[in-house]
Amino acid sequence: MEDVKDLIGRLMDRVDSAVDSATGSGGYSDGELKRQINAIYSIYASIVGSERIIVQASRFNALKYIHDENPRIRLIGLQRLIMENKDYSHTPTDEEIPLILDQLEDRLAEMLARQAVERQLEEKIADRLEERHQEYVNEIRQEIIEEETETTESPAARHKMEKLEALDKVKLTSTIMQIVRPAKLSEIVGQDRAVRALASRIASPYPQHLILYGPPGVGKTTAARLVLDEAKKLPYTAFGENAPFVECDGTTLRWDERDITNPLIGSVHDPIYQGARRDLADDGIPEPKPGLVTDAHGGILFIDEIGELDPMMLNKLLKVLEDKRVYFESAYYDEEDPAVPDYIRKLFKEGAPADFILIGATTRQPSEINPAIRSRCAEVFFEPLQPDHVVEIVNRAAEKLKVTLEEGVAELISTYTMEGRKAVSLLADAYGLAVYEAGSAENVRISLDLMKRTAQASRLSPWLSKAAVKEPKIGHIYGLGVAGYWGSTIEIEAAAFPAREKGRGTIRFNDTAGSMAKDSVATAAAVVRGIAGKDLSDYDLHVNIIGGGNIDGPSAGCAITCAILSAVEKIPLRQEYAVTGEVSLSGEVKPVGGVAEKAFGARQAGLKGLFVPEENKADIDPKTAGVEVIPVKTIAEVLDRLLVK
Repeated sequence: MEDVKDLIGRLMDRVDSAVDSATGSGGYSDGELKRQINAIYSIYASIVGSERIIVQASRFNALKYIHDENPRIRLIGLQRLIMENKDYSHTPTDEEIPLILDQLEDRLAEMLARQAVERQLEEKIADRLEERHQEYVNEIRQEIIEEETETTESPAARHKMEKLEALDKVKLTSTIMQIVRPAKLSEIVGQDRAVRALASRIASPYPQHLILYGPPGVGKTTAARLVLDEAKKLPYTAFGENAPFVECDGTTLRWDERDITNPLIGSVHDPIYQGARRDLADDGIPEPKPGLVTDAHGGILFIDEIGELDPMMLNKLLKVLEDKRVYFESAYYDEEDPAVPDYIRKLFKEGAPADFILIGATTRQPSEINPAIRSRCAEVFFEPLQPDHVVEIVNRAAEKLKVTLEEGVAELISTYTMEGRKAVSLLADAYGLAVYEAGSAENVRISLDLMKRTAQASRLSPWLSKAAVKEPKIGHIYGLGVAGYWGSTIEIEAAAFPAREKGRGTIRFNDTAGSMAKDSVATAAAVVRGIAGKDLSDYDLHVNIIGGGNIDGPSAGCAITCAILSAVEKIPLRQEYAVTGEVSLSGEVKPVGGVAEKAFGARQAGLKGLFVPEENKADIDPKTAGVEVIPVKTIAEVLDRLLVK
């Protein structure tokens, strides 16, 4: 412990000398404070290491602080890192800085002391293990000798082997999903642009790591697999004819923080406690076990739901992407031991090869994905399927199953789901019911009635409802919202009545709609007063979001304003259009997010068109939206088109 105290003293002197120079001069200059911060940071880095600093900085949101030019802001980052608390945000004054530095110094001293004690304990444990190692190995040798003298196959073991072999002979037919799965890229429906982008980045002399975004059931995994198959046929690509496609799921990958097991990266099984192979354990040799990244060497590692991957495992994966190898370490490995097999010696010396292309798929939004992995990957976006795409998928699946569909069955399925996988699953359910009722798998025919009964058995109801009507309504309008990759209509209505006492009117609004929507109502009141000269305090006003959904963001502001103005002026609004956009107090329509998804929602609701902010015009292609897209700058432009005067 005396050595620990000396080490702490020497490291802390670097900080104390900088503090003394600052306090002696009566204040803190930027240069002096920077020297203090650099001293503290170097001590902290020597304790935890650079990799741990990256993890801690991400965990406690300290990155933007520690890289700031202002040393006082950097000091906030140090507080978050060292004190492990992301609540620090106050810029310290000259009077507060000495207290903060003392606090950080105490914490570093505590960390150093704890680290030294742990190191001493580890050394004692290693010494004790070494003492008992030879005795343990001798005991294992004796047990093996005794086992070898006995028969290796008992009657119970032989019976179990016979049972297992009998089970292997039983084979069921392929599942419907295997039969109808696309066998070539041209069979992937509704994703021409995404497939082209995916193929151009993989079937290349210089393939790129990729992240595939999109809703479930649109073909991300199938497209990745088929693109590799096509790339292996081309002479100029980087993939050989035996390039592997290794698939795993980020939600199920688990690992041990001590690196005892890591199926993705690989791990080392030590001879005593971690189950190294018996012949290696006899000689005290650790066994490196490469992971999926090595299995994927020369090909593609596909991680489904990469957004769910453990952050620490993701950081280790990023390291592998940089090195293109996996390196192993073990306290039991002795390079000079002649009993170490050559392949193990090579793995410890050179590492396991892991040169692959990473493709990650996710149903999350890009903003929810780790920025470090996003910066290393190109991004490809798969679009939500349209009803006609689902119809095409169902018809193709029916052809492969050799089943006849009554007219309208495929269209009916498209009203229950917008996922290709779910649509095929519904067809499979109906197929099974048709075969069961007919008592034969020949000439199977699926009727509309049978399809409806299948959907009812699954408790499904049509998700698509046509909102558009030709008759104008007072105080009623359609807004648009986004949930994931899907857009949908938000039905908004308003009613206005003269207040019993002028200037004492009330405004009622859904509590479930959220604070942003309530703010939009307040803004709308000011806009209505500016446009119509009506003070809403003279009215009892009730604004209702039908269905009671929560509105996350200000994008319903324009629609709420139109509904209130219509209710106050008693002028009906056209019902064939939807409106999205934030409205300012001056009546300007401000840009919002998710315009493409909202256009999809308007189309699915059967609306004729939608009004979008002028600044969002470039975010959407009117040709692919399927509805009339009307860019507007002010709320007055919207009212001119919607009010029926």
